[in-house]
Amino acid sequence: MTLRLSLPAFAAALLLSGAAGAAERLTVTATHPLEIARPGEIIAIAWTQVAAALPRALNQQLVIKDRKGRTLPYQVTNLAPMAKDPQMNGAAYGELLFQHDFAPGEKTATFTIEKAKATVPPFQPKTYARFVQERLDDFAWENDKLAHRTYGPALGAPASAPGTAGSDKEVLVTSGLDIWFKRVPYPIVDRWYNIGHDHYHVDEGEGIDMYNVGPTRGAGGTGIWDGSKLHVGANFKGWKILANGPVRTVFELHYDSWDAAGTKVSEVKRFTTDAGRYFDRIDSTFTFTGPASLTAAVGLNKRPSDKGQEVKVDFSENQADGTLVQWITQRSFGDFGVAVIVPQAGSTAFASDERNGLVTAPVTSGQPLRYHVGAAWTKGSPFATQRDWQKHVAEEAARLRAPVQLKIAAGR
Repeated sequence: MTLRLSLPAFAAALLLSGAAGAAERLTVTATHPLEIARPGEIIAIAWTQVAAALPRALNQQLVIKDRKGRTLPYQVTNLAPMAKDPQMNGAAYGELLFQHDFAPGEKTATFTIEKAKATVPPFQPKTYARFVQERLDDFAWENDKLAHRTYGPALGAPASAPGTAGSDKEVLVTSGLDIWFKRVPYPIVDRWYNIGHDHYHVDEGEGIDMYNVGPTRGAGGTGIWDGSKLHVGANFKGWKILANGPVRTVFELHYDSWDAAGTKVSEVKRFTTDAGRYFDRIDSTFTFTGPASLTAAVGLNKRPSDKGQEVKVDFSENQADGTLVQWITQRSFGDFGVAVIVPQAGSTAFASDERNGLVTAPVTSGQPLRYHVGAAWTKGSPFATQRDWQKHVAEEAARLRAPVQLKIAAGR
């Protein structure tokens, strides 16, 4: 979730305080109206606001502290094309990001931002993404709670003729999304790929890849719904990493056009993964000509258990929250929950086909559909029961409806 204060409002506040251009620190007050806990809340401040009060501040020379005086990890991003910065005034910077864990009932938190007297070493990354060319063009990403992957061109390419090199290559054509369930907060993506494909299908103490994607939507893949049939694309064709930790990772996946009942549709997905969260934000932008709008669908695989683990799959739908919630009971690997939130009040609906449960919403060409996908495992999260997971999803939906508000003041 991104929290911003407009630059004109901030500049006006500086002028009223008589401190324009002369501040030594910024004080940031974050408030929200909910009684629930809000772990991993991202506080995002446009760098122009920082630079207005702290001239010539540098992204590697800041100190951010909470009310108790604890120093907080931070990140400076710029998701737009990189600008030149010959005056060294931060023109190439975008947003300053840091996080706070709101406890239950804690509705206000205060932070200070100051220039550091020396360069601050990098913070330990809690989010990460990369293109995994060595594993048939996978793209993988993670935070301290979960890991995910999806599939690129090499995996979807046909195998060679029998008896020739490459004839034993795995082939899977899908734009579905996978989950790797973690037991540990540290990064595991590189480690799991390095130890070999078979190992991460066994829980060796760090977690397990037990989610079944196949040709389904997996956990949050998309398509176009024509009222009776789901039309889907193939493996992603291109990728771009826009930010890569320590507290937020942002990347894009590009999908070639496919036929959706006579309409050619292409898609770009932008993923935002924050530390400390069980949900990722995804902004899917569909491009097409002809119809004024189409119906997009976000799906969950109806049978996601690993082989031999299938016991029971429960779905629940909540129209008001735009949520599709799934709970999977397994024989021995532990149970897990998955959920999709499409927070478009009044415009979402539910559907299904043979393989997927679906949340649908209207889309227009070039305008992103924002949704959120989350998951949790009983052996690697605080959610021990189906009720625990349903409660967390409901709280996440409430959190999206009530973003944290910021008040920023400059002073000495």
